[in-house]
Amino acid sequence: MQGFFVPGPHDDGDPVTGHYYEIASDDPSRPQVWGYTAALSYAPGDSFRLHAMSSASQARLTIARDGLIPRTVLETTIATRFAATPPDCSVTGCAWPLAFETAIPPDWPTGVYTVTLAVDGHRSQAIFVLKPAQPVARLAMILATGTWCAYNDWGGSNHYQGLTGPSGGDFAAKVSLLRPWATGFVRWPEDAPRIPHASPLLTRPRYPHMDYARERGISKKYASSGWPAFERPFALWAEAQGIALDHYTQHDLHADPRFLDAYPRAVIVGHDEYWTWEMRDHLDAWVDRGGQLARFAGNFYWQTRLSPDLTTQTCYKTRAEAEDPLGATDRLTSFWDHPRAGRPAVASMGLTGSMGVYAGWSRCAAHGAGGFTLYRPDHWALKGTGLGYGDVLGAASKIFGYEVDGIDYETRHGLPYPAEGTGLEGELTIIGLSLATTLAHHTGPHDMDFFVGTLDAEEVARTRYGAVTPETVGLASRGNGCIADYRRGRGAVFNAGSCEWVAGLISRERPVEVVTRNVLLGDWGQAASTDPLFAARHMG
Repeated sequence: MQGFFVPGPHDDGDPVTGHYYEIASDDPSRPQVWGYTAALSYAPGDSFRLHAMSSASQARLTIARDGLIPRTVLETTIATRFAATPPDCSVTGCAWPLAFETAIPPDWPTGVYTVTLAVDGHRSQAIFVLKPAQPVARLAMILATGTWCAYNDWGGSNHYQGLTGPSGGDFAAKVSLLRPWATGFVRWPEDAPRIPHASPLLTRPRYPHMDYARERGISKKYASSGWPAFERPFALWAEAQGIALDHYTQHDLHADPRFLDAYPRAVIVGHDEYWTWEMRDHLDAWVDRGGQLARFAGNFYWQTRLSPDLTTQTCYKTRAEAEDPLGATDRLTSFWDHPRAGRPAVASMGLTGSMGVYAGWSRCAAHGAGGFTLYRPDHWALKGTGLGYGDVLGAASKIFGYEVDGIDYETRHGLPYPAEGTGLEGELTIIGLSLATTLAHHTGPHDMDFFVGTLDAEEVARTRYGAVTPETVGLASRGNGCIADYRRGRGAVFNAGSCEWVAGLISRERPVEVVTRNVLLGDWGQAASTDPLFAARHMG
């Protein structure tokens, strides 16, 4: 293990199943510098606050707006000192001293900013979002910061693995923003692999991104979440196309119910797995008032809670019924389609992660289409692509994966329609879909996957259908991911339900670019249908 990475207490050394993490050294003589911002986002005039610790009495600080050509807005030297790192920093925060504070000048443009600290050959990075004082663009980009927080494993714990619980090796139900971002969450190495891949048949599946991470000493979750994984490539593509974006976070959406009113259209990209009740409330209300959401993202799944200061995220996940203090209510932090939540994911987005999830890795549709099979090529979003019925959008660049969102559907005369009883609150048109699954199949020990395996399918079966049986596991594991046009209230959600949509923009696959431009800039057409049959079936 390289750098400041250490093995967890139950680490087995495997890049996939093992637990290792990055943390500051407790040796004050070892060259190091680490920092985190006091908040995820700021507005011009706000007091930017940076907390840090270092082995040296001073460190070099550089703040730059990220983009096709990064713009450095501040370079200076700040006073630093060594400070101990609490063993539970992942949950409670690092509590390091304030090292730098400044009022943000009005001439810093809206965007995503990197904060680089350097001392004696060691460098670390933090990140923050600068919101506009007044809207600059017509598109608001909402960054999936709930998922960033869930996957960040700096200090040892996240919502997947950790140092908590009776065994000292459980995932953390609470994670803190007041700690550094793990290496790979602010900037990727140029040669870092993305997730979708297909291992040879009849062999044990491997995960090249995790092999790469362990070999290079970066977070094993670098390809799952964070600014450089999804949002940054999308933002750079948009900038190159001359498409302006104003940047916000999901935390802003949680705290401010009306900031979206300044925008006719918003966009969410990549992996937006974790949402609070308030985030959904505020987004739904904006859509119902006429807002249009362009979602090029997948895995809308878990309900979370945020502390009043927005720095602690709670998600008990599979332990919610037993451990969450609100486990007996609809605010339990399990997945949105849990029967007790009473708020199906499709009501907001038209699609749900619990009807799809995995494609393009392990033994989960890994040798599948790689893109979306098209059923309604005459839809306005596909204008100019040249694609027709049965063609596959994005197969060359593998835009379908690694986690996708779908819906139960039925087929009539060669066209898919949402099934009855899905929980929709408006009209959903399925434009394209491909198959996905929660179950990593195998033929024997030689090709069994111990990472995905059967656990996800069994958990969905247990929670949604009340028992784990061959029948319920079958129901839980047969899924899909869709491109869909969802009309609710006076607004709409265009949902391309896949984390990896951005792969088509990275590789410049022309039809994917055409659809993206159509959705971001085009006319979305008529409002929700008044078809009485639809209203009777789906709206009550």
